[in-house]
Amino acid sequence: MSPSPFVVEWLGRLNAARSGGRALDVAMGRGRHAGAIARAGFRTFGVDRNLDALRDAKADAARDGFTVHVWCADLVEYPLPANTFDLVVVTRYLQRDLWPSLVSALSPSGVLIYETFTTGQRVHGIGPTSAEHLLEPGELRRSLEALDVVFYEEVSAPEAVARFVGRRSSSRS
Repeated sequence: MSPSPFVVEWLGRLNAARSGGRALDVAMGRGRHAGAIARAGFRTFGVDRNLDALRDAKADAARDGFTVHVWCADLVEYPLPANTFDLVVVTRYLQRDLWPSLVSALSPSGVLIYETFTTGQRVHGIGPTSAEHLLEPGELRRSLEALDVVFYEEVSAPEAVARFVGRRSSSRS
């Protein structure tokens, strides 16, 4: 599966300012975004609970000439390290109790790129249908209010998703 065009666009926008920084792909699966993150010049890390998927992602990155550091963990039991990443990317994954940890994992001036389904996705007849896996209108923006909003939108087609880019204030410790 190809990386999200939204993520690729924002990686390009951030590349000049962030190249060489640490980036984390949360719930990375087989690494569809890890390669794009690495190509943008970031030292790339990925976390997921599926060890086989992580192995595949690491091998694919190596085949493409990139290094991706992987971490097999359930983030409920093993929290993200604080003040560590210049970029955190989350796509098609919703774990509401993880939001504070995502914010704290960002270094000062770090950026979070987040894209996932909203309740509007139900009309498309594909993807998640459970409220546990779908955002309510405006929920993502409200829930990440600790970050300075750089970009936010909710769209209903071709998929119903919320897209967020936020920056941690450089004055926060």
